[in-house]
Amino acid sequence: MTPQELKHTLSSGLLSFPVTDFDAQGDFRRDTYIKRLEWLAPYGASALFAAGGTGEFFSLDQKEYSDIIKTAVDTCKGMVPILAGAGGPTRVAIQQAQEAERLGAQGILLLPHYLTEASPEGVAAHVEAVCKSVKFGVVVYNRNVCRLKPDQLEMLAERCPNLIGFKDGMGDIELMVSIRRRLGDRFTYLGGLPTAEVYAAAYKALGVPVYSSAVFNFVPKTAMDFYKAIAADDHETVGKLIDDFFLPYLDIRNRCAGYAVSIVKAGAKIAGYDAGPVRAPLTDLKPDEYERLAALMDKLGPQ
Repeated sequence: MTPQELKHTLSSGLLSFPVTDFDAQGDFRRDTYIKRLEWLAPYGASALFAAGGTGEFFSLDQKEYSDIIKTAVDTCKGMVPILAGAGGPTRVAIQQAQEAERLGAQGILLLPHYLTEASPEGVAAHVEAVCKSVKFGVVVYNRNVCRLKPDQLEMLAERCPNLIGFKDGMGDIELMVSIRRRLGDRFTYLGGLPTAEVYAAAYKALGVPVYSSAVFNFVPKTAMDFYKAIAADDHETVGKLIDDFFLPYLDIRNRCAGYAVSIVKAGAKIAGYDAGPVRAPLTDLKPDEYERLAALMDKLGPQ
């Protein structure tokens, strides 16, 4: 898949990040990860991001990273494109991007470099170095310490033909409007705030109709139904699902830092696809929170 073909693929449909399966000791569990991907792939997501933020990318060592990406690529071949997460220090991100390309992924989502604050020019240099280290498509994730502005993105667009996507995890509407108006159709634009469904209607109005869904991991039918309702401007269905599921879901998720991942793993377990515990420094849901989530999912019916 060329970068432009990937851009076209990501310009419509729902995207998602499969959780990463760990056993009780916290080691990668390949067999259940394969079953998870086989379960999710037919639901119709445009692409899946292996070893992304919801996949606990930040906790993986290099061997695990390679095993996860290879497993995802091999399992989903011919069914759904796989993009790999990549991030951290520039040289590490380059190694991961090149490894993902070698293993057959269709592109990468370039996650923030973590911890160290840097100027927009420095972040742009980091993104450019990663883009120039590979030939496949790159989507940059504007979140946390990665805060690119229109000037830097315009420069990167000129220098890096394979930088084809911009994912927003900031929620800064003024910045998003500025980027969308300045860059036009040069990029495909993705909504990337946690529990993106809550922001989906607003982002569609900004010209960003595509987003990544974490809940696709455990209620894939509901996730697809919600996306279709957003696409069709079915405000009644959107409002009902937000009131009945997403707002109560957020009430659980917001109880503890890191629950944006933990609650998804809990949901997967309730759905019958146990991905094991989250890794430190994250913590799993408490029993009462788990039961509240189970009750919410039960109201949605079969998936």
